[in-house]
Amino acid sequence: MNETQEIASGSASASSEGMEECWMDFDGARMRYLRAGSGPALVLLHGLLGYSFSWRYTMPALASYATVYAPDLLGAGFSDRPRGIDHSMHATALRVLRFVDKLGLASFDLLGTSRGGAVAMAAAAECVSAGVSRRGLRRLVLVCPVNPYSSHGRRLAPFVGTNLGAALFRFGAERMPFLFRYWHGRLYADRSTIPPGSLEGYKAPLAIPGLLDHALGIVRTWTADLRELEALLPKLAPIPTLLMWGSKDPAVYASSIEPLARFFSNVQTVVFPGIGHLPYEECPEKFNQALIEFLER
Repeated sequence: MNETQEIASGSASASSEGMEECWMDFDGARMRYLRAGSGPALVLLHGLLGYSFSWRYTMPALASYATVYAPDLLGAGFSDRPRGIDHSMHATALRVLRFVDKLGLASFDLLGTSRGGAVAMAAAAECVSAGVSRRGLRRLVLVCPVNPYSSHGRRLAPFVGTNLGAALFRFGAERMPFLFRYWHGRLYADRSTIPPGSLEGYKAPLAIPGLLDHALGIVRTWTADLRELEALLPKLAPIPTLLMWGSKDPAVYASSIEPLARFFSNVQTVVFPGIGHLPYEECPEKFNQALIEFLER
């Protein structure tokens, strides 16, 4: 880890007390992940511009029920940012399954939020194609997942992926840092519920060059990823699934929960009234309770 990474990682370490910081090699690139607890394995996937910091209230609560793994996916958080890496949904899903294999997990539950929810569904489809029992996927938890049935972002993401959109995105991110605060605040239904230190925690990885390239790599394949996701959804029917949403999610509309739920034959839905895109931060006690109840079924 270089000096910049050490400084940045240290700024978020206070939120990771009681968790073990680990590293895994991916063809010469190092991927950081946090591990906590004991019991059945649960893998947590963060969203766009998120990282394992997102789970600072979830991991301690789940530690008595599961061995929880929260990776900073390559390009994000404090993991390495390899040049030219494929950030498409499918490629990211394959890296998640490789992460699981390298951990040596015989079975696991998979949770994904926002864009990480789309990645989780793609990874689950790979498990079904290979045989669920062989890949070891037990259950799927989707928290406000990006999906084909929410109209928000369908035009903005592809535009940011263009040369003009990418240039404007870079200019805004580098010259107008207040925009990060603005977009971060918009994810919450009530800004008074933003936890102390949240903005600083999410900004910390910006100290490591390459985070914007990671984000742009994701949005460039956004439209194609949604088409691919819609095609693979029928494969997910046999997987026991929990859908969790904030009723006032401004990023992925809660109205998409119904059409998405139709693809699962064994599905439970939980909607948190008056909550936005980050229920694990806005109402962590209720979120953790619902998640534990599902995992203990």
